[in-house]
Amino acid sequence: MVIARAAEFLATWETGVAQAPDGRALLLHRAARPDLGGDQRTLLELPVGEREADLFALRRALFGERMQVRLECGACGADMEFELDAGEFARTLADRGEPLVRIAEDGWEVEFRVPGFADLTAAAGAADPRRALLARCVTDAVRDGRSVSADELPAAVRRRIAEAAEAADPGGDVTLTIACPECGEDTRAELDIASYLWTELDAWARDLLLDVHLLATAYGWSEPEILALSPLRRRYYLELCADV
Repeated sequence: MVIARAAEFLATWETGVAQAPDGRALLLHRAARPDLGGDQRTLLELPVGEREADLFALRRALFGERMQVRLECGACGADMEFELDAGEFARTLADRGEPLVRIAEDGWEVEFRVPGFADLTAAAGAADPRRALLARCVTDAVRDGRSVSADELPAAVRRRIAEAAEAADPGGDVTLTIACPECGEDTRAELDIASYLWTELDAWARDLLLDVHLLATAYGWSEPEILALSPLRRRYYLELCADV
């Protein structure tokens, strides 16, 4: 699959090569949402499921609908290979609820916002990640008309919050359940679309740089001149080089 706007995505790849996975995911999300003008704060505050939907949509736009996935059976160790539909994931995950959710439970009334990537990252570094996430995302909590802190929420209310958050943002946890064709047992695995897409972009970028090298060597053109060629013309010149 040939990517249009090659120079733009090559620059995204170059920036991300030296970054950790979280930084690469943010770069990919920025590329998926040009309407936000690169506003990093807004991107980090979007619900996790919205980010996943955006990345699946970007994957479809760059590399097409079909995704080849390989997974090892957790029961017998057999290699499983199957196809997923990036477009279907993008459409399914885009069907989200409200970012602010309210619940009522046994005299408790709680309002909270669906976690974003920044919330998960910050909470992961805390001594008690679940407590830290509640403290960040609960915007209002009332018990019999009295305002209380997130730390005072009982276990039953915290469970209700977790259930409501999952219902409001189901794309926040994309988990696959695959039946092994060898032993028939189910294997559950999280699909990390950011990592999957980065791996594809990395392979594409390295192939493109090889193409640039070959055309520059054959014709003496500069990298900007080569990238300015349409994908079809670039491929045709490469075929001519191979025939020489």
